Amino acid sequence: MKKFITLASFVTTLVCATAPIAAMAGADSSCHFHGNKPAAESVVLDCADKRKTALLSNGKLAPTWQGVKHDKAELIDGKNGKEWKITYKNSESKDKDQQTLFMFFTPSGNFVAANFTGK
Repeated sequence: MKKFITLASFVTTLVCATAPIAAMAGADSSCHFHGNKPAAESVVLDCADKRKTALLSNGKLAPTWQGVKHDKAELIDGKNGKEWKITYKNSESKDKDQQTLFMFFTPSGNFVAANFTGK
């Protein structure tokens, strides 16, 4: 019984020690920020491009969005205060309602939402 408790304690310690590392790993882990320090526009644009790539990989965006670069980046007054609004325009999109992609980020650079309405 003593060996079982020792083994269980060791396994628990090992799992708990590695769990935070596994939880933080990911393709866009460099685009997760803490605190209230405003992010530079270049950082937000880089995160928006990474998010667009993820949306393409998940099939949420048509392949025609692959080479599309951002059109505009602006800090706007959103529902919950200031937020970054990144705009992409894709004239190759067959659906006219989906020719402009909007992405929203917190002032510190965390992703909020992406849509075709801009709201």
